Amino acid sequence: MSVESRNRLRYKIHEIIFEADTPAGKFFDVALLIFIIGSVLAALLESVPSIIARYSNMFYYFEWAFTIFFTIEYILRLYSTLKPLKYATSFYGIIDLLAILPTYISVFFAGTQSLIVIRAIRLLRIFRIFKMVTFVSEAEYITKALFKSSRKILVFLFAILMIVVIVGSVMYLVEGGVNPDFDSIPRSIYWAIVTLTTVGYGDISPNTSFGQFIAAFVMILGYAVIAVPTGIVTNELINPKDIPTNTQVCMHCSRSGHDDDATFCKYCGNLINGGLDT
Repeated sequence: MSVESRNRLRYKIHEIIFEADTPAGKFFDVALLIFIIGSVLAALLESVPSIIARYSNMFYYFEWAFTIFFTIEYILRLYSTLKPLKYATSFYGIIDLLAILPTYISVFFAGTQSLIVIRAIRLLRIFRIFKMVTFVSEAEYITKALFKSSRKILVFLFAILMIVVIVGSVMYLVEGGVNPDFDSIPRSIYWAIVTLTTVGYGDISPNTSFGQFIAAFVMILGYAVIAVPTGIVTNELINPKDIPTNTQVCMHCSRSGHDDDATFCKYCGNLINGGLDT
């Protein structure tokens, strides 16, 4: 096979596997979703003792059939991209790899096959298949907003960490001698975290009046704590933007989200189709 023929074959495989604009691509993606849902359901049912006792062999064959299919798919994805490492280290590339590893690891460590439920994350491709790319792009928009506000959130979390350490230490001083629940500062800090986050397990509670007063103050403070990171992230989401609506994936960097009329990738600058005619 000539170099040109191999390149066209690679492009054709890339078009089918990575994109959903063609009938073949949509058919492949729908079939992939069926396999993903089937494998996740099999993993869930396999954890039910009464079911696995009767159909253990069937689930075993199903599991390996799904894994072999996903392994071939992963290899084809690597083959069809011009820079396989770019895809392998991308979000979907890592998820695709993690989706097949548990079954192989289970050969050496029993029980790890239950981790194949991570394949459920691959269902995110449903947005691309059914022309709901805007939802994926909106998710990327939220992710970028979280990244931009990460430094503010880290400062906020550091302040919260200092608060729970101080409150935990004070509660140990107040309750330590009369309440066996507060038998150490780390355990008191655990109480402070549970109370401040308004989780309230109830496994530890103060007995003294002063301890209950501090607990009430921390509970009220918890509502303010919840509001702060929400405001920080919301501030990064106030500027709307146009969302691309196609499923084109760059053969060089394996990234999507291009404009409908784009010829070049806006992330790496290369031709989206790898320089091949469509």
